[in-house]
Order: sequence, then C-alpha cells, then structure tokens
Amino acid sequence: MQTTRLIHSLAPLVVLLLLAGTAGAAPVPPEEPLATADGGERSVAVTDDSGKTVLIRGAPQRIVSLAPSNTEILYALGLDDRIVAVTERCDYPPATANKPKVGGFSTVNIEKVIAAEPDLIFAAPANTDEVIDRLRTLGMTVVFLDPQTIDGVLHDIELAGRATGQEEQASTLIEELRDRIGVVAEKAAGSQAEKPSVAHVIWHDPLWVCGQGTFQNEVITIAGGTNAFGSVDGWSIVSLEEFITTNPDYILVSSGSGMDRDGYDAIYNYIINEPRLQNLDAVRNDRVYVIDADVVSRGSPRIVDALEEVAGYLHPGTSGEGTPKPTGAVQSPGFGVIPLIGAVVAVFLIRAKR
Repeated sequence: MQTTRLIHSLAPLVVLLLLAGTAGAAPVPPEEPLATADGGERSVAVTDDSGKTVLIRGAPQRIVSLAPSNTEILYALGLDDRIVAVTERCDYPPATANKPKVGGFSTVNIEKVIAAEPDLIFAAPANTDEVIDRLRTLGMTVVFLDPQTIDGVLHDIELAGRATGQEEQASTLIEELRDRIGVVAEKAAGSQAEKPSVAHVIWHDPLWVCGQGTFQNEVITIAGGTNAFGSVDGWSIVSLEEFITTNPDYILVSSGSGMDRDGYDAIYNYIINEPRLQNLDAVRNDRVYVIDADVVSRGSPRIVDALEEVAGYLHPGTSGEGTPKPTGAVQSPGFGVIPLIGAVVAVFLIRAKR
C-alpha cells in the first residue's frame, strides 16, 4: 500500500518535470543595435522575456545554455562551435552529448558555469530566480528566454539571433518556419472534414491533459483540430469519467515516461489497455498516437515538427509528409530514471508561478 501511495504521489512530479521550460513571457518588440561612440566594436541591447534590457558587447564567443529549448535554438542558428556548456537535460541535437555539462535544468551548478568562462548565458524559468540573479551579480551577461506561444518561439529565435550576431541566420530560420506553419494552416483551413476533437494526455495516473495556454493547444488548433479540453487552463487533471464522457476523436499521448524501461510508452499502453477506455472513439478507430514529449513541449524550432506531425494525423496529406502511421507498433524511447530531486524542484517552480 505504501508503494502504491508513493507512485501516486510521484506521478504529478514526473508530469511537471516533463513539461519544464514550456511556459513563459509574452514577446516584446525588437531593439536596434547600438553602435559604440567610436564606431568600433559591435554593441547591441536586447530586451529579454523577463523584461530586462541586456547590453551585449561584441559577438559572444563562449555561450552557455541553461535549458534544452535554448540549446535547440542556438544550434539551429549555427552556433555549435560557440556553445561551451549546456545542462544535463540538453539532449538535442545529438551533438550536445559532447558538450561539458553545468548541472541539471533546475539544479544549475554555478561554479561550473563560472568555470566555462562564458561571455553570454541563455537562461530559463526552471533555472530559478536565485541562480539567475546570482549569475548577474557575478557580472555574467544573462539573456532570459521563456516563450509561451509558437509566435513567442519565433520571437526568441530573433532575439537569440540579435544577441549572438546571427541575425541573418535567425531571419532565414524564422521565414522557413513561418512558411511551414502557413502551409499547415492553409491546408487545414481548406479541408472539407470537420474539425475533430483531440485530447493530448501527458500523464495517466491521474489523467493530465493539455488545455488552453499551452503549446499543445496551439498545435492542435493550427493543425485543424479542436482541443477536447480547451476549456481548462494549462495542464490540468481530469477524472476518468470526464475523459470518457468527452470521448475525443483523437488522442495524442506524450512519449516515454517508462522510467528505466527504454522503448516503453507508459501512457499509450495505459490508454489502449485500460478496459474502461475501450469504447472511446479514438481507441476503437485506432486513433491513439504517440508524439515525442520533447518535440511537442519545448519552445524550440521543433514545435513546428510537432505541428506537421499532428496535422498529418488529423488530415492526412496536410503536412505534405503523407499519411502518418499509428505509433503503437513502434514506440518512442523512454526517458530513463527521472531524478526525484529535479522533479520536486520543477513542481515547486511551476506551482509558484500560478
């Protein structure tokens, strides 16, 4: 009985850890570069997602990223050679495996950050205000990224481009992403089929779903669907009875969460095997799909990959990639053992923001 209670008590912590780094501040207008008085070294002022104006002198050559989403943006801007350290949770692209680590996402080791001798740090909410303030007190240049929406992701790509001197690369990337988003939105709008209801489940015990104000909600609606739980705010728990009554046409489930069982998608297996869910339309019609938890949750360029994937499920051919296959037969990698301390910190941070 005690083991069961422990599992139930840890489930929400696992969910919140998987979601870390996905919420944030609204975009702000871009700033113009500020030339130095003698016309010498490049100098630019940017206003980050915390509302702070940060002055960056020169083109940063030693960059530290303290969030997986930040790391993905920096790599997409071609800054591989200038990234000198990342967190243990930064796992994409695969090249991050060779970068020095400065601790966990929510357990940043300040001493290791200092040892990396960065001239620019990209931070995020889960790093905690205490750590970010400490780094600034030590004279570090810190830019805070925290996109809430897909437009917010595009804004932060532009912001990171200005901060690092990669304006041209940022502009090109944003244009490409906007074009891809536009293709999905146009085809979804032109579809003759009705907008299906879609539930995105991020944990199953208890059932956590994505409501309004999340990346997942935007992905569903732009892809031509209707969020079955669009009336709830953020990530919320719903009862099994409510889930059954809602009876979504499609169910998206986050990958992994199989603890130390690689290749085991716990949520997917629960949905398709739970006897009380067998009469749901999505289950009966084989419309339960696994989607990579990191791709659909991180505020990075890959959120557009998630959009195209979901569009392909709801309206085959919408994404231009053909008809996707149900993910039941080939399952996504699990997350491995999730550190309890990291989960507790993530819970505290997210609850504190509410």
